[in-house]
Amino acid sequence: MKNLHRIIGEYDSGNKGALLFITAGVHGNEPAGILALQKIFKTLHREKPILNGKIVGVTGNLKALKNKVRYIDQDLNRIWTEEIINSGKTDTHEKKEMFDIIKVLEKHPESEFTKRYFLDCHTTSSASEPYISVQDLNDNIAWSRLFPTYIIRGFSDMIKGCIDRYLSNTSLTGFVFEAGQHESETSIEYHRGMIWHSIQHACNLELRTLDQYPDSAKKLENKRKNQKVFELIYRHEISSDDQFEMKPGFLNFQKIKKGDLLAHQNGKSIYSKWNAHIFMPLYQSQGNDAFFVVEEVSGKL
Repeated sequence: MKNLHRIIGEYDSGNKGALLFITAGVHGNEPAGILALQKIFKTLHREKPILNGKIVGVTGNLKALKNKVRYIDQDLNRIWTEEIINSGKTDTHEKKEMFDIIKVLEKHPESEFTKRYFLDCHTTSSASEPYISVQDLNDNIAWSRLFPTYIIRGFSDMIKGCIDRYLSNTSLTGFVFEAGQHESETSIEYHRGMIWHSIQHACNLELRTLDQYPDSAKKLENKRKNQKVFELIYRHEISSDDQFEMKPGFLNFQKIKKGDLLAHQNGKSIYSKWNAHIFMPLYQSQGNDAFFVVEEVSGKL
């Protein structure tokens, strides 16, 4: 993470087609997506496969990545609001990073491509199955169903200022991909798999034309038989002044029952009010999202 630049890599083979705009490291303690992109761009430039369109990999929070912290002044994934962007103010480090990323996207206007897609790469503080977080905007839902993982709906509707909502409102189709726990080698592998599948679907790259079909793409594809869809139903928010401690051992998507002890906050115990699933339990020092609750809706689609 020492020699990072805004552009992780770019690749096209000269054929007109779609843009695939991939962001990684929006949170500085989540380097897995960047490591995955670095390896994929090396493969693309070495093998020079034929595809339609262009792939652009973009680093998120450069300074936070170098310092190995989630953010410097404020969460970069909570400031992509119309009000903040229209103000043009760069009074925090993250706002400067945000406007730099916007400049990169503006160099790839809609008029130059048949369609524009995005993929925003993240990881979680607790162990987790890989999953997609998607908004019901544009054709995002239909696009997400092409990929073989759990799907979460409604996160960026409940949480304001996320980059994926901004990109969707800028007429791109896509989603957030959470590959697993921050430091897990498996998370890097799942990111590579998702990126390869995204290139395949967005830019018509036939993966079998590569020197070797990516093992990471195979590993992710094996998740298809377990694909489930969840809806976000509750967010537990905390402030920087709160003393919050999640009960140890929760895994993402773990089932919870009414009455289960979930956490302690300011000396009080927090118990579950739901028969559902815990989502993104907080096991890191930065962040104001303590945990979420989701329910499975696969059978209701």
